[in-house]
Amino acid sequence: MNAPNLPTGRADALENVNVVGFDTMPTPAAVHAAAPLTEAAARTVEAGRSTLRAILERRDPRPFVVVGPCSIHDPAAAMDYAQRLEILASDVADQLVIVMRVYFEKPRTSTGWKGYVNDPRMDDSFHIEEGITAARRLLVDLAELGLPTGSEALDPLSPQYLADLISWYAIGARTTESQTHREMASGLSTPVGFKNGTDGGLEVAVNAIQSAAHPHSFLGINAEGRTAIVRTRGNAYGHLVLRGGGGRPNYDTVSVKLAERSLQKAGLPANIVVDCSHANSLKDPSLQPLVLMDCVHQMKEGAQAIVGMMLESHLHAGNQPIPSDLAQLKYGVSVTDACIDWETTRSVLLRARDELAPVVEARRRATG
Repeated sequence: MNAPNLPTGRADALENVNVVGFDTMPTPAAVHAAAPLTEAAARTVEAGRSTLRAILERRDPRPFVVVGPCSIHDPAAAMDYAQRLEILASDVADQLVIVMRVYFEKPRTSTGWKGYVNDPRMDDSFHIEEGITAARRLLVDLAELGLPTGSEALDPLSPQYLADLISWYAIGARTTESQTHREMASGLSTPVGFKNGTDGGLEVAVNAIQSAAHPHSFLGINAEGRTAIVRTRGNAYGHLVLRGGGGRPNYDTVSVKLAERSLQKAGLPANIVVDCSHANSLKDPSLQPLVLMDCVHQMKEGAQAIVGMMLESHLHAGNQPIPSDLAQLKYGVSVTDACIDWETTRSVLLRARDELAPVVEARRRATG
């Protein structure tokens, strides 16, 4: 027997007790229309994804490097950086595949700025509708420049707005264990890197790669913004990202070999990306080039499992707090994790190119 409907006042007292409002978001279709995918941008995304899949399948002997600011807060500075990176990408293209790091969402340990999509005005006004549209416009501009991009898939709804412009996604250390993010990754159209847990453990990431490879059904939204049951076929291009943890790095030869064995034991391809920041550099950006070159040395010694690296890099070194007067922001300096500067970035990637040249050439000969 059905219970009678509750009076409106009673229902209000039970529902949304801590919600102060619902602001309407534009639909994914509307945001796509405001910043449409162009033919040139589509070619860049398709080529980027195809190349990354080839690297993961060992059909392309080059490693890839996801490099760029810890987070995007100034589209003008991001384009300045991208124009330099596009030239560098061409200079190293025979030995390295460059993917620009374009992170719009930032997971916070407790509180802090949540990223450009969430708070584009950087004043806790949270105009997400502005942020998502501006983020998409920037991604179109970057793709038209010819740069494939990589980002973190944090909010499970944001890929409906942005994913057609992205070539590589990461699932962060805080969300790799989340069923929601594993389900989302199973439907993403890009290769997906799962970071090891914040404690340095590999099990959650290995489990995530296995989970995301299988079909899932879950709640999401469609292009018209309507709640939908999303049904996926599974993502065959999940891989492990080593970022250290528990106060310890895990990019060294022994750690990489143990990670390779963990993947093989789970019946997964031994594909490993090393994040040169976070615990692998002990939060000291000046150590990132050393980590990257250690990975290069491992490849020179015959390591096959390392397929990519990540660098946090901006126009200028270090980071800065967000001032109350945004006019005081320093141009091209991170407002989240500290980064290496452009000249350091260029120098280490050119050095990596030169040292990897015989390795990549030997791999090309071996695969015919």
